[in-house]
Formats: sequence, C-alpha cells, structure tokens
Amino acid sequence: MNNSRAECFGILDKVFPVGNEGLREIVPACFECPEKGPCLKTALKTKEGLALRGEVLDRTPATGFADRIKRWSERKDLSRLAKQKQGKRT
Repeated sequence: MNNSRAECFGILDKVFPVGNEGLREIVPACFECPEKGPCLKTALKTKEGLALRGEVLDRTPATGFADRIKRWSERKDLSRLAKQKQGKRT
C-alpha cells in the first residue's frame, strides 16, 4: 500500500464534486488513480458522504414491502454510522 496519498484522498467534494448542473460528477483524473477504490470508500464514510448516501436512498423508490424494509434497514445503518462519527468528534 502506498503511504504517500494524493491530497484529495477521501475528500468527497474533491473526488466526487457537484458539477455546474447541481449533480455529482466523477473527476476524470480519478480513473487513472491506483487508490480510486479506497479513496471513494473513505469519502463515502465521511459526514458529507453519509449525507450523500442518505439523499440517494431518499430518491430511490421503494416498490413493495421488501424494498421498504431494505430501505428502512439502510436508513438505520446510515443513522448509526452518523452517530458514531459524532461520538468520535466529541
């Protein structure tokens, strides 16, 4: 594993910024980066990343009982992760 990471590593607004149209866009330079997988995973675990995951979850339609249960479960996971992040900060 490389100890010298790019300064953008794990920063959601740098690796998955909001574009001119208000949508998240992939940075072309990230395609060539050998750390793209761990970087994006780290970014999605940040406070901003958890908020993004919640927004995506809210926009995803639940079409039936099983989907509603799955969505509820994912919402609970995001809530738990957000509370853990808050606990680490204090």
